[in-house]
Amino acid sequence: MTIAEWCVFGTLMLYLLTIASVKWAGHRHFDNARPRDPAFYEDAIRARALGAHQNGIEAFPFFAVAVLLAEFRLGPQHLIDELAVLFLIVRIAYVFTYLGNRPTLRSILWSIGFAINIAIFFLPAIRGYLPA
Repeated sequence: MTIAEWCVFGTLMLYLLTIASVKWAGHRHFDNARPRDPAFYEDAIRARALGAHQNGIEAFPFFAVAVLLAEFRLGPQHLIDELAVLFLIVRIAYVFTYLGNRPTLRSILWSIGFAINIAIFFLPAIRGYLPA
């Protein structure tokens, strides 16, 4: 497996751990029979963790498709790997800014992550213009 493919897995685990951690930390208040109970998410940190989790679900498909497309279409693997690692780092920072209630920085990080996805997606199209 490539580094980029491991980053796809890491991104998946990140959005799962984001919500699992608040459910585990609030185990006394969390009812597994009603995992989507809105009352559990009335607490501000839990609500932000849910938001980060949902955004992770939204961001994951484009990232996974971009990585796989770039690899299948023979984009420069070292660039795919580097951008994928950068995306994962940005997503980790994004989760922390979401949990820490830093909306402006969070939006900046989201935009950077989206730009990284665009770059990965178009690597095969521009590979002829990149230095060897």
